[in-house]
Amino acid sequence: MNETERSPQGFDEQLLRDLTAHVAQRAELASAARPAGRRTRFLRGWRLAGAVGLAVALTAGGLAVQTMRLGDQSPPTASASEIFHLAADAARQQPELTARPDQYVFTETLATIREMPASGPYRTLRNQLWQSAGGVAYTQGRYRPETDPNGWGELRVLRMGDVADPEKELDAFQPPAYHGDLPTDPDELLRYLREHPVDLHLPEGADEEAVYGDESMAYTTARSMLDGYVPPRALAALFEVLAREPGAVVISGDVVDAAGRHGVAIRMPGVIGGNLDLIFDRDSHVYLGTRNSVIRNGKESLESAAALLRVAIVDRPGQLP
Repeated sequence: MNETERSPQGFDEQLLRDLTAHVAQRAELASAARPAGRRTRFLRGWRLAGAVGLAVALTAGGLAVQTMRLGDQSPPTASASEIFHLAADAARQQPELTARPDQYVFTETLATIREMPASGPYRTLRNQLWQSAGGVAYTQGRYRPETDPNGWGELRVLRMGDVADPEKELDAFQPPAYHGDLPTDPDELLRYLREHPVDLHLPEGADEEAVYGDESMAYTTARSMLDGYVPPRALAALFEVLAREPGAVVISGDVVDAAGRHGVAIRMPGVIGGNLDLIFDRDSHVYLGTRNSVIRNGKESLESAAALLRVAIVDRPGQLP
């Protein structure tokens, strides 16, 4: 029997209607774009996709936009494990990119975010990030409102936020964004992930032994790597590892991202105070991005969503493929 889940319990239907309308109307709004040269301030608290993804994994507090399509509640045709295995097959068909440690992983995404996790208006942004392939430099990025093609902000350094102090940034480079040395066998990769957990920069006083020693830590590390670049064979092994994580379920109903791509959502287990969904193309099962929600006073609402549009290897921040 497939392990499934209906529309998330407590999810606000009016919010979903508003978000669906928001995505549908963006093309119309583009014609009313603001004049060239106008810039929007960089949103406080906005960080690179990886930092967002890790924050969600820890606290339900990472780059295409998705909303649950109302009215389509047909049950999914596959389990989460089956979807991950199909995603692994799709990953093996992708072309391989290579990078030196001094180069950068370029990613472009569409993102929907809020100023506050559970309140305020949603904004749709196009983001470009340049992450150090070897983890030897800070990530740099820029963004613009999706309705303003001329609204790119200045390229700026993006540092990781301090988990213990949201107003503080860590004086540390982000992890390498190019994962070219990962094992391509799922069993070997799982052992590697257990031995090389991602640094969560836990606040002082946290029980590091309990956190890093937990069985779920390997899967948290695996998900964090989706914010960078994983070569095809290793990416396939990574999805096969995630297929083993207990508690992952397929969300029924259609999921549509900002690029109009129809997807299937897998809800990952173990998120505190909200939910994290990984999105895959409904037909090809190529990885599309993420959707994060928070639960406040028993009600679930979308906090942020991100769709990956393109990935490339470049020589310097600001360079486009």
